[in-house]
Amino acid sequence: MKTGIAGGIAAVVILLILVLGWASVFTVYQTQQALVVRLGDPRRIVTQPGLHFKIPLIDNVIYVDKRILDLENPAQEVIASDSKRLVVDAFARYKIVDPLRFYQTVGSVEGANSRLATLLNSALRRVLGESTLTNVVRDERTQMMARVREQLDREAHAFGINVVDVRIRRADLPEQNSQAVYQRMQTERQREAAEFRAQGSQRAQEIRARADRDVTVLVADATSKAEQTRGEGDATRNRIFADAFGQDPDFFTFYRSMQAYEAGLKPGETRFLLRPDSEFFRYFTNPSGGRPAAQAAAPARTAPPAAAAAQ
Repeated sequence: MKTGIAGGIAAVVILLILVLGWASVFTVYQTQQALVVRLGDPRRIVTQPGLHFKIPLIDNVIYVDKRILDLENPAQEVIASDSKRLVVDAFARYKIVDPLRFYQTVGSVEGANSRLATLLNSALRRVLGESTLTNVVRDERTQMMARVREQLDREAHAFGINVVDVRIRRADLPEQNSQAVYQRMQTERQREAAEFRAQGSQRAQEIRARADRDVTVLVADATSKAEQTRGEGDATRNRIFADAFGQDPDFFTFYRSMQAYEAGLKPGETRFLLRPDSEFFRYFTNPSGGRPAAQAAAPARTAPPAAAAAQ
């Protein structure tokens, strides 16, 4: 019976020893750092990973993340120096470098995020409030993010935190302002398009007028040359006709009469009321072109009075 009681006591003692031994050690991983607190009083900071010891039931271990943490900040409306309203979406990355101060000031990562978010908003308002919209959006964005990080890091040292980086994801105008800017940009583009279209129309009219002038000049030159050539041709033709008339007047008379017959006797509605023995039809009555006998005799009868009158 005594042996059984002694065995039970020994088992309890061994169990207590195991429990106390288990409670006296703690493990720190590579991504962690630990703060050992004894009855609410911080005693030491453990930054090296591995197995470490503490006083069981008295010491308490608080683990603090050693990695770089992210702070997601909700979009905030900021007024730039040129009175332009901006909706700024920014985030920060920080690292806990003093676990004791971190524990004493904010206590946890959630508390640190809450405090840093307020400080980040204040830094953004200070830095962006001194810059214009153009500088925020395009010209000096990198420099402004560096200034925000410096100010936030200086204020975060009180919490045992080192701010690694601050980035501005977006810096846009509010929705109503964006619509107004879009309408203004659209109007400006339409005005430029109308101006370009007017310049193109003017240029087209100039080109068309120059082309019409060139065409008029070319047609006038061509007409002048054509009239000159036609005049030279007519002169050559008349000279040939004159030479031919001088060589054989009868043939020339016959040729001109044939042309008159061809032009006057074309089929159509034109009618001639002429006597068959008229001068026009003399080649019909006499192939040699001589006048009819009655016409030839008439001048002979009237010759003496003419001669008397001449006398």
